Amino acid sequence: MEIKVLGPGCAKCKAAYKVVEKVVNENNLDARLVKVEDIMEMMNYGIMSTPAIVVDGDVKIKGYVPAEAEVKRALGI
Repeated sequence: MEIKVLGPGCAKCKAAYKVVEKVVNENNLDARLVKVEDIMEMMNYGIMSTPAIVVDGDVKIKGYVPAEAEVKRALGI
């Protein structure tokens, strides 16, 4: 599984990354977690607001910092 957290490095983007990282670590997921700060790469996903969580190429969450429960649903756990 590949999980990308898209965002320019703002506080909300950092917070979203931490939430996703915590869920991945607590559930011992076999996942590659990547932080994407490149604007051109973010535009490839068609998002207009950050942070965004992308799982295996699909945008699952965008525009806000998700709760742990929502991240778990997005990851299918």
